[in-house]
Amino acid sequence: MVERVWDKFLTERDKAVFAAAGFGKLGGFGKRPALLVIDVSWSFCGEYPEPILESIKKWRTSCGAESWVALEYIKALIDKAHIKGLPVIYTTGERRPDGWDGGSWRWKTSRQEGEAQAPRNVDGNDIVAMIAPGPKDILIRKRKASGFFGTDLASYLTLLGCDSVVVVGTTTSGCVRATVLDAFSLNYRVAVAEEGSFDRSEASHALSLCDMHAKYADVVPTADVLAFFDSLPEGLFELPSGVAPAAVPTALAAE
Repeated sequence: MVERVWDKFLTERDKAVFAAAGFGKLGGFGKRPALLVIDVSWSFCGEYPEPILESIKKWRTSCGAESWVALEYIKALIDKAHIKGLPVIYTTGERRPDGWDGGSWRWKTSRQEGEAQAPRNVDGNDIVAMIAPGPKDILIRKRKASGFFGTDLASYLTLLGCDSVVVVGTTTSGCVRATVLDAFSLNYRVAVAEEGSFDRSEASHALSLCDMHAKYADVVPTADVLAFFDSLPEGLFELPSGVAPAAVPTALAAE
């Protein structure tokens, strides 16, 4: 039996319960998937790989060097999705300059945004450059954990005719998990590329993958997702053109 990343955190009782109850059955990929890239921004990755306790001195929410390992897998999935013409949808945070709309986020941290010494010329919510959105990709800005909460994500998936999502990004225990649960609740088939997710906590990362695989998603190797993408026909989707429409003459616009 292949050892999973969460196995070392489970007791023998846990393993026996999951087996007896039938958790962890593979639901299978859908036929029209979108790739969801959750919050892979500078604020979660830092500007370069370094130990997490160093990285969080500049970026309070950083996941450290592990994020840069995951980035290689995420980039491979994005590149393959682009080749096959599959939708790639990114999420990232958004906040008023005064932080007022942070709401409940501010109640659960003892550190303030200003304490970290982030570079002034870098917007922490920008997607890391090596996987920056292309002209046909879609960027969703959100204020809470799930990519679905208070956003147009579900309506965009409907517009694209998607029946499934493949989820990567961060944090596994937070925004990835919240997005997976909402996608599951909306009756999409859900897969998570195991190496393409990351978290600041090793235990939270592993056990969140375990919980998602048990009940809400297929947590599978990235290689399996790449093979699945390869199996899909091209031209499944009518993606955004990535080209701005021609300007309408002022006189015609007035009509």
